[in-house]
Amino acid sequence: MSKSILIIEDEVSIADTLAYALKTDGFIPQHLCLGQQALEFLRTTTTPPALIVLDIGLPDINGFDVCRQLRQFSDTPVLFLTARNDEIDRIVGLEIGADDYVSKPFSPREVVARIRAILRRQQGKVQTAADATVPRFELKPQEARIIAYGQTLSLTRYEYLLQKTLMESPGHLFSRAQLMEIVWTNAPDTLDRTVDAHVKCLRAKLRQARLNNTGAADDVEANDEGIITHRGMGYSWSPA
Repeated sequence: MSKSILIIEDEVSIADTLAYALKTDGFIPQHLCLGQQALEFLRTTTTPPALIVLDIGLPDINGFDVCRQLRQFSDTPVLFLTARNDEIDRIVGLEIGADDYVSKPFSPREVVARIRAILRRQQGKVQTAADATVPRFELKPQEARIIAYGQTLSLTRYEYLLQKTLMESPGHLFSRAQLMEIVWTNAPDTLDRTVDAHVKCLRAKLRQARLNNTGAADDVEANDEGIITHRGMGYSWSPA
């Protein structure tokens, strides 16, 4: 889907040149000449632009003030355009919330490239935030399901009960004998080596879920799957 870019620039020739470059690159440009007009539009619109190209030298209110007011209600990325090339102006612009700064005269292609770079960074931030809110592991006992990295694990009865037992008491060290008593209550002849075999299968399934989710190489430590081995003692669960 094409993204809308709002150009706030009082020099029509500059705005037209930039709008043409944006259209050629697949964007949908919008143009407003005054800062106050743009602020009113941005406060009321139901479809905000993906990015704002903002001239500092506007006739009614300078671009710095526009950006300051914009940041009170919006985090839309801002790229400053200016005829001034002073370092202090660049610093001020970035400190009040701009994402980049281009001095006139400029290459329209360069501006479009910078816009694309800003939007890529923005998308990366959004994705990172989304990933941070999704837990790696989820236990849903009412549904008898365990979810790892957004995927429901395909588990046998004993794999599910073993994983459930560990997840319900994170950090608690279970001996093999304790796990046998809790999980294999109806299988008295089962050997304690069965616990180790089931842990190995669980780790493989948890690892595969992570690989399916991230595409990362399988080069992480064993406890990245959550199950911690305590040599000679048993197992515990650490989801962090």
